[in-house]
Amino acid sequence: MNVQEFRDYCMSLEGTTEKMPWTKQPQYENLLVFSVGDKWYCFVNIEKFEFCDLKCDPKKSVELQKQYDGITPGWHMNKKHWISVHFNSDVPTEVIKQLIASSYDLVLHELPHRQQKELKE
Repeated sequence: MNVQEFRDYCMSLEGTTEKMPWTKQPQYENLLVFSVGDKWYCFVNIEKFEFCDLKCDPKKSVELQKQYDGITPGWHMNKKHWISVHFNSDVPTEVIKQLIASSYDLVLHELPHRQQKELKE
């Protein structure tokens, strides 16, 4: 998976928006954030494209970290609720896509019901 395929997949999830919020901070200027309802579900460095951070159920996070060397606690995020998924590792592309969709779903279901309904219309 390359950065464009990654971006295309994230943007295919209904209601997803993207932004680069730290363009004035050199250490973070290449971070692209994907959100639903203004809540993040994924971010990735588009220049280095080594890994992404995804929201994850804490129990599932522990299981995934045992199963894959390429899944670690979330970089620069709450280690209980976020994971880092490394692209050039033992994590298959299809699993990465499933984890992106799962992260999206977790965030979507945290939104108020009215906002969820609006996103589906």
